[in-house]
Amino acid sequence: MLAYALRRVLSTLPVMAFVALFVFSLLYIAPGDPAVVIAGDQASPADVERIRANLGLDQPFLVQFGSWVWRLLHFDLGTSIFTNLPVASMIAQRLEPTLSLMMVTLLLTIIVAVPLGVIAAWKAGTWIDRIIMAFAVFGFSVPVFVVGYILAYVFALKFDWLPVQGYTPLSQGVWPWLQNLILPAVALGCVYIALIARITRAAMLEVLQQDYIRTARAKGLGQGGILFIHALKNAAVPIVTVVGIGIALLIGGAVVTESVFAIPGLGRLTIDAILRRDYPVIQGIVLLFSFVYVLVNLLIDITYTLVDPRIRY
Repeated sequence: MLAYALRRVLSTLPVMAFVALFVFSLLYIAPGDPAVVIAGDQASPADVERIRANLGLDQPFLVQFGSWVWRLLHFDLGTSIFTNLPVASMIAQRLEPTLSLMMVTLLLTIIVAVPLGVIAAWKAGTWIDRIIMAFAVFGFSVPVFVVGYILAYVFALKFDWLPVQGYTPLSQGVWPWLQNLILPAVALGCVYIALIARITRAAMLEVLQQDYIRTARAKGLGQGGILFIHALKNAAVPIVTVVGIGIALLIGGAVVTESVFAIPGLGRLTIDAILRRDYPVIQGIVLLFSFVYVLVNLLIDITYTLVDPRIRY
């Protein structure tokens, strides 16, 4: 087990190295110049060039990339071009809202999607199955921001049941914290719920055709025990896989969701940095998101050995 985990960890290093090169190269060739944004409309070309020199943007690509990698090796994400604050501290200040949104969304998704998929497989071909799959198609088809605006209008503006925007830290109480996350989590989780429900249904349909399920029924086991103990356990591998893949949906959707509901998280910070061409902040956030995604998939791979003993390591 330890050797397998070590091999998986070592295999992530080339991935992160490629991600770092790709992110830096993409921003290097992207249109727009932060020096022009800082200098303003009335600045002369000499002023712009002086700002570029102070920021190190006039250096060759390899020099800039080498300097950035050297700072990364010393756990330094650099300094914001506009605020002159360390990128790491800016990310740390915005981390709690984003982590809270992703955690609540993930929890809500698993609680809702897995039972829906199990029920759809149990009632395959019936009107219950069709309704659940229709909801899954709806969840895939409607963009996150559309669902967010609908939820905000109905539950916040129309009935005034929940706050429409903002974020309350967990230190100020669980219910105030959760109030601000219910609507964003539902909006962000629609796609994720649809994805996991469909995968759960497909995996369960395959497992329910196995001989040991028929044997369990012949022994008189209850339907609930067959579905949630015997069948779901053996259908867990593809479900766990799609949960890991769905982390990417959460990361991408958080950017849009935080903008719709004015949540001061990493998504809002990313959009602000892009609009201002704040390259160090963009690089730091994208690198962090990539690291989280790689780490989650690494944990999923290791979890395989616990969920399915047939997988050898």
